Amino acid sequence: MTEKAIKQYLEYLKLSGIQDIFYSQPIIKQENPEPAAQQKPAETIFSNSDIDASEQLKQLEENYKNCHNCALWKGRNKFCYGNGNPRAELMLIGEGPGADENASGQVFVGRAGQLLTKMLAAINLPRDEVYITNIVKCRPPGNRNPLPEERRSCLPYLLEQIEIIQPKLLLLLGKVAAETLLGIEGTMATFRSHTHLFQGIKTYVSYHPSALLRNQGWKKYAWIDLQNLQKDYDSISN
Repeated sequence: MTEKAIKQYLEYLKLSGIQDIFYSQPIIKQENPEPAAQQKPAETIFSNSDIDASEQLKQLEENYKNCHNCALWKGRNKFCYGNGNPRAELMLIGEGPGADENASGQVFVGRAGQLLTKMLAAINLPRDEVYITNIVKCRPPGNRNPLPEERRSCLPYLLEQIEIIQPKLLLLLGKVAAETLLGIEGTMATFRSHTHLFQGIKTYVSYHPSALLRNQGWKKYAWIDLQNLQKDYDSISN
């Protein structure tokens, strides 16, 4: 690792709440064997204007906020559609809202959300520069994983968001997000082992921040994912 990368990693660990660091094997850069630079995001029917995109998202949120397409509406306090830059080059997709999100209507505002904000800051990405949403828009009871039928019910909403925002990169947070959007089953190890394509968009998979809060040892792997993502993000935003 370069001196800059080491400093950045140490800052990431500090922001993540790790105080003591023990060195063993060096961190190895994850390979990304699937070249996707020549691929382009799918065409969209919407205007390229930021204002138009923002209005489209607001209108769709208004249309869907009283959705009864699955049983999750029964425990809904607030519909958690998504937040961020309507023309973001990077879109993050988690699993579903938690208690804090259900109370506020905002995505990733609890402890996992605070960690996610720090993770983005560690690679010099302000949170308001990206767009963040979830596979399902209503909280599953007890924060359980969304059921397949619940994911299917919400998937059209997510696909519309992707179509409007037209991101150049996707980051799927957790196994549920990866399996739902990529349409395949797998482990986090296999999902993380290479990049993917979703509708022509280069797609990364990494650990959900809530999983990192439960398993501190996984943060070093999430850092590898973030470093690789940062390189792609910097290349498209420059």
